[in-house]
Amino acid sequence: MNLINVENVSKAYGPAPLLDSVSLGLDAGDRIGVVGRNGGGKSTLVSILARQTEPDSGRVTHTGGLRLGFLTQRDEFPDGATVRSIVLGDRPEHEWAGDTRIRDILGGLLTDLDLDAPLAGMSGGERRRIALARLLVPESDLLILDEPTNHLDIEAIDWLARHLKERRVALLVVTHDRWFLDEVTDRTWEVVDGGVERYEGGYSAYVLAKAERSRIAAATEAKRQNLLRKELAWLRRGPQARTSKPKFRVDAAQALIADEPPLRDSVELTRFATARLGKTVFDLEHVDVEVGGRHIFENLTWQLGPGDRIGLVGVNGSGKSTLLRLLDGAVTPSAGKIVRGKTVQLAHLSQNLEDLDPSRRVLESVEEIRRRITVGKRDWTASQLLERLGFRSDRQWTPIGELSGGERRRLQVLRLLMAEPNVFLLDEPTNDLDIETLTELEDLLDGWPGTLVVVSHDRYFLERVTDRVAALLGDGRVSMLPGGVDEYLDRRRSGTAVKPGQAAAPAQAPRAAAPAAKQGKGGGQDWKARKELDKLERRLEKLGRQEAELHERLAEHATDYEKLQQLNAQLKDIQNEAAQVEEEWLLLAEDLG
Repeated sequence: MNLINVENVSKAYGPAPLLDSVSLGLDAGDRIGVVGRNGGGKSTLVSILARQTEPDSGRVTHTGGLRLGFLTQRDEFPDGATVRSIVLGDRPEHEWAGDTRIRDILGGLLTDLDLDAPLAGMSGGERRRIALARLLVPESDLLILDEPTNHLDIEAIDWLARHLKERRVALLVVTHDRWFLDEVTDRTWEVVDGGVERYEGGYSAYVLAKAERSRIAAATEAKRQNLLRKELAWLRRGPQARTSKPKFRVDAAQALIADEPPLRDSVELTRFATARLGKTVFDLEHVDVEVGGRHIFENLTWQLGPGDRIGLVGVNGSGKSTLLRLLDGAVTPSAGKIVRGKTVQLAHLSQNLEDLDPSRRVLESVEEIRRRITVGKRDWTASQLLERLGFRSDRQWTPIGELSGGERRRLQVLRLLMAEPNVFLLDEPTNDLDIETLTELEDLLDGWPGTLVVVSHDRYFLERVTDRVAALLGDGRVSMLPGGVDEYLDRRRSGTAVKPGQAAAPAQAPRAAAPAAKQGKGGGQDWKARKELDKLERRLEKLGRQEAELHERLAEHATDYEKLQQLNAQLKDIQNEAAQVEEEWLLLAEDLG
C-alpha cells in the first residue's frame, strides 16, 4: 500500500535548487536510508515528505489516516515539561505498565531517568532519548527519523537498531551512521544534484551498487572491452537483470572489486611506523590517575606500539578522553610511570574546536603549517587535501569565521595531518561530518603510517580505521577485546563491564547511576548523600545551559576576533568547572553504590 506519493516536487533556498522535479513514492513495509552531502537537501526532503515544509512546486499526497511519527534534528519541548508528560502523556499507569512494547522502550532509552524529572537543564543525550521515546511509544504506520543517533552512545544506538528491526513499521531515516543504516534499512535514496538516486539494499549494498554504476560509466566512456565488462554487459541484457531482486547488482559489483587490494598494507605501514617511531611509543607502568578525589585509573599497565590502530570504547565518564589527555601530557598521573618514545610527534584531535583567526582564509591556515605532505606513497598539496575533504576551490578562500561547525571540524583534522604526526589521537572525529567526507578521511588514514587511537560513537568508522578494540570497563584498566564492539556490548548487557559496587555513570548524563545509588546502604546518611547528588546535578544542568548559550554567542560573533577570545575563555572556565562537578558527582555516586 502506498503511504506517501511525491510528484514533481521542487524546493530552493537560493539560486541553486535543493530538489528539482523530484517524484517518488513510499510504501508500507519500506525501510529506506537517505544519504548525501551536508547541505544537499536530505533534511529538506524528509521534511517535505512529512508535510512540515511546503515545496515551491509539485504535490505531496498522504494516504488517508496515515499515522506518521517524525523526529527532527532539534528536540523541542514545552516549558515545565517532565519526562512522563512528554513520553506517556495522559496514559494511566496500568495501561502503559501492562504494555510490553512500551516497557521495552522505557527500559531501553529511559532506564536511568526519573519519569517525574523536569526536562529543564537535561543534557543533549538525555533530551534525544526522551524525544525518541515520545516518538516510539504510539503505534505508527511510518517513522521518519532525521539523525536519530545524534548524542547517543554505542549502546543506545545498538538498542535503537534492534528495536526498529523488530517493529513492523515503514521507516525513512537520515543518518551519517553507516552501521545503523546497514542494520535497519534495505533500500537507499541518495540526494544529489537536486535529484534522488534510488538503490536496493542498505549502506553496504548501496556502496557496491554505486561502485558498479561508476565502473560501468567509466567503461562505456573509455570503451574498454575486457572480458569482465563484456560479461557484465551481457548479464544486464539477460533475464536476470529484469527481475526485481537486487542480488545481480550486488554480485556484479563484488566481481568488479574482486581484485582490489586490502584497505591497508598492515605489514608495510608497521614497517614505516617502526622506522619513524622506533620500538617504543607509549609504555604506561602501574599508572594511577585521580581526578576530584576519584581514581579514574588504578595500577594501569598498557603498551602502545608503532603502527597500533586502537579503537577505544566505554560509557561516558569512563575515562576515554582522560586517557587521551594522559598520553598527550595534559593529565599527570598521581602514581606510576609513563615512558614516551623519543621520536613521538603527537597530534590530538579533541572534541573542542581549536582557536583560529576567523579572518584567516582556509587555504592560508593550512599552508602556514605545511604546503605539501606525503601520505603513504603519494604526495599531496594542501589544496588537494582540502579538495578531498570537501573544500572546493572557491571554498578554500573563505574566511574561517564563515565556516559551519562541520567545516571547522574538517579544517581542524587537516591542520593536524599537515603537521605529519606519527601518533594521532582522535576524540569523536566524526562529529558533524557527512558520509562522503568520512570516506575520504578513512581513505587518507588508510595510507597514514603511525600509531592511531580513536574514540568514537560511530561504530562503522571505529571498526573501519582501527585493527583492534580496547575498552574501559569500569575497573581502572584498559581491556583488549578480541570480539570488538560486539563483545563490549555483550559485556555491558550482561552486567560484567563494571566491577561489583562501582557506579558506572556517564559524565554528561550523570543520572545514569541514580537508580544504582538509590539501592545503597539506606538510612539518613544515604538520604543526605542523595540530596547532595541532586544539588550537583542541578549545578551541572546550569553549567550545561551556560555552555549552550556561550556556543550560540560564539556563532553570533564569528567575525569579531576579540569577542571570540573573551567568549572562548569563559567557555573554558565553564567546561573546567563542569569537569570538577562531574568528578564530585561520580565520587559520591560510587560511595552510595
